[in-house]
Amino acid sequence: MASSKGEATTAKPSRVPMARPGFGSKGQKIRLLTNHFKVGMTNSDGYFFHYSVALNYEDGNPVEAKGIGRKILDKVQQTYALELAGKDFAYDGEKSLFTIGALPHNKLEFTVVLEDLSSSSRSTTQGGSLEGSPSEADKKRSKRQPRSKAYKVVIKYAAKIPMQAITNALRGQDSEQYQETVRVLDIVLRQHAAKRGCLIVRQSFFHDEPRNFTELGGGVLGCRGFHSSFRATQGGLSLNMDASTTMIVQPGPVVDFLLANQNARDPYQIDWTKAKKMLKNLRIKASPSNREYKITGLTEKPCKEQTFTLKQKSGNGMAGEEKEVELTVYEYFTHHRHIPLNYSGDFPCINVGKPKHPTFIPLELCHLVSLQRYTKALSNLQRASLVEKSRQKPQERMRTLGDALKTSNYKADPLLGSAGISISDQFTQVEGRILPTPKLKVGRDQDLFPRNGRWNFNQKQLVELSKLERWAVVNFSARCDVRKLCMDLQRCGQQKGISISKPFDHIFEENPQFRRNPAPVRVEKMLEAVKSKLPSPPQFLLCILPERKNSDLYGPWKRRNLSDLGIVTQCIAPTKINDQYLTNVLLKINAKLGGMNSFLAMELSPVLPQISKVPTIIIGMDVSHGSPGRADVPSIAAVVSSRQWPLISRYRAAVRTQSPKLEMIDSLYKKVSDTQDDGLIRELLVDFYSSSNKVKPEHIIIFRDGVSESQFNQVINTELDQIIEACNHLDENWFPKFTVVVAQKNHHTKFFQTNSPDNVLPGTVIDNAICHPKNNDFYMCAHAGPIGTTRPTHYHVLHDEIGFSADDMQELVHSLSYVYQRSTTAISVVAPICYAHLAAAQMSQFIKFDELSETSSSHGGVTAVGGAPVPALPRLHRNVRSSMFFC
Repeated sequence: MASSKGEATTAKPSRVPMARPGFGSKGQKIRLLTNHFKVGMTNSDGYFFHYSVALNYEDGNPVEAKGIGRKILDKVQQTYALELAGKDFAYDGEKSLFTIGALPHNKLEFTVVLEDLSSSSRSTTQGGSLEGSPSEADKKRSKRQPRSKAYKVVIKYAAKIPMQAITNALRGQDSEQYQETVRVLDIVLRQHAAKRGCLIVRQSFFHDEPRNFTELGGGVLGCRGFHSSFRATQGGLSLNMDASTTMIVQPGPVVDFLLANQNARDPYQIDWTKAKKMLKNLRIKASPSNREYKITGLTEKPCKEQTFTLKQKSGNGMAGEEKEVELTVYEYFTHHRHIPLNYSGDFPCINVGKPKHPTFIPLELCHLVSLQRYTKALSNLQRASLVEKSRQKPQERMRTLGDALKTSNYKADPLLGSAGISISDQFTQVEGRILPTPKLKVGRDQDLFPRNGRWNFNQKQLVELSKLERWAVVNFSARCDVRKLCMDLQRCGQQKGISISKPFDHIFEENPQFRRNPAPVRVEKMLEAVKSKLPSPPQFLLCILPERKNSDLYGPWKRRNLSDLGIVTQCIAPTKINDQYLTNVLLKINAKLGGMNSFLAMELSPVLPQISKVPTIIIGMDVSHGSPGRADVPSIAAVVSSRQWPLISRYRAAVRTQSPKLEMIDSLYKKVSDTQDDGLIRELLVDFYSSSNKVKPEHIIIFRDGVSESQFNQVINTELDQIIEACNHLDENWFPKFTVVVAQKNHHTKFFQTNSPDNVLPGTVIDNAICHPKNNDFYMCAHAGPIGTTRPTHYHVLHDEIGFSADDMQELVHSLSYVYQRSTTAISVVAPICYAHLAAAQMSQFIKFDELSETSSSHGGVTAVGGAPVPALPRLHRNVRSSMFFC
């Protein structure tokens, strides 16, 4: 536990993930299949030899172009097979290669010549150059400058990695050598895919086959491929293979991509500033030479006006003089090279040259190469389309995986063969258990028994009711019968037991003249109208928004109400209003106003293992990051905590900003002075104490989302230490016990029923066979999977001072999937993590409109690692601070 003050100077040993204390036995047993394929090893006494690779041009400068490494090393293997003693090697595409057994020498140097596909013999110019060679002079010049490049390759011995490390890992002895060995095997698979022309994204491979492409709109295609990675499991080494999808740019004419991307009817509508940003660094093939280039920019002027200086020989004799001619790109291509240009004259040219030596190609001669990743954030429509089109039912997924394994033909890989590695083509069998469904308590002390992970409130009342008395409706949307909506809401509330008074008579419709204003101004005008008409601040505001997703009004509206005014608010954007819709809205309103929709029966009777008898706080932690490509948007750390022990259904949240892309939470403990700690944890502990009859938690259970295995040690050392310090700062004689659990959704393990085409049943837990050989982990499918294939949550119990048995921990996780107040279904990951996710997402909208410079220094911004200040979030108003505002 935490060291006393006298020992604070001695370095304490770091914690490591705990070993499994045993296996669960509760629940009905069931045979399942999983997408892990057994790996056989016959050469566990062998070694991988690791060599570092340095690639340089002839002049000694390092090769920095991406993707060329594999071509160079392939050429080395073809040219110098003898010097390499005929050995195959696995190359990672960058600075490492691996062989089985040693190469003849510890240092080898080679020179290879590659035909340079992307260079062109260019006419020498001053104002830029052009694709293609126009004159005799250039033909002669191209003889002097052959279209090929020489590279120097130095291969140096770096280390020896025993394959025995895999066998040791399977016995539970995890080591860095094991990580290295598996990295080599993963590199072998990646090279296997690279040789077949695949796009490789980390551990996933994508083939250039149009049948794998699906249109998502905006010039973006979804491309289906496969993930493959080796895992050490209780049942031995296995290959985890799964279907996976990435986004690629629509191949073909550049102009077609731009029209689709900007939803433009013709090239005259294209916004070329946007186009320049979108095209930068994409690869094209130019007609008619069919050479490949990387786009570096667009010309400022159109093709008919963009000039350059062409050097030509005049006269017939050998001593003919060179003269300089000023030409437009359009003239050069149409007159000198006789390539007709139909529409490029009026539009910018593509530049594929360097800043000081631009190279211009007319738009219509440029075609985007296939399999180029699209890394920008997707729109809502694109994302919805991607999700819908990449769904596969369990049977279909099994079939595609089986086929992929056959077509991969790993048996033929010479490296896997010489490493003595074989991969089974049979899905691994595992034993699952279906845990009994927890019983819920609803209004009038009635029991509710969920079936197949679902329940409803038909003819049922909510368990703890809020009262809706002083409230009003604001409408930013013209398309809604607000009076009928209010009457339906009152009627529905009555059925559920909620007393809803009539809303304030005046419905606040937005004045149409404000609709073109920025969102914060529209919100301000609406709140001024509410203030002028209402005698006192309302308890609640129902806000009708015009767009269902990503409305610009949402962030400013929530910020003003929750931070400045302390008013609970519910936003809706109804398309189809029926009783189901209204019930879902009422579930959220009731929870936000302090009511509860249902409890677990067991939290009201003292039977919850390790929780009911000892004061326990349950904490959920998550960090949400800005969208890809936005490195300037601060990350948001959210921590939620249970309150009113012995309940485990009621939560509150504390949220802070931190440096962009920082995954570890750095504000759990923030000592301001000897008496003051401004961290997230203190706020939550103080609330627990005041809401739980003045008792301190003796058990602290932490659920952490969104971290990878490589970050586990930081969670149980850095983050847990901050939490312990926050406890010590409150009371140095108080030593609670901690349990830390990480939940992962971002993995590739799936489960399939052996005798049914349906998804696995809700409550299915697996803690054997494909789980870690030593560590305490299990997979849980708490929810029903009505569409696609269920993705289980992978829970890792990293640290447990409380002493949960396997059954008790699995039962707690299962139970916490049934306390999510927003829905009438079991959810796929424990509620405290979902709430942390919601709180982070909602608060991130608060600062969407802020200019970073404005908010940072003046609002006490946190300073980022790089020194740039991160804007601080406005704190919540005391009226709503302990509410479930995020629900």
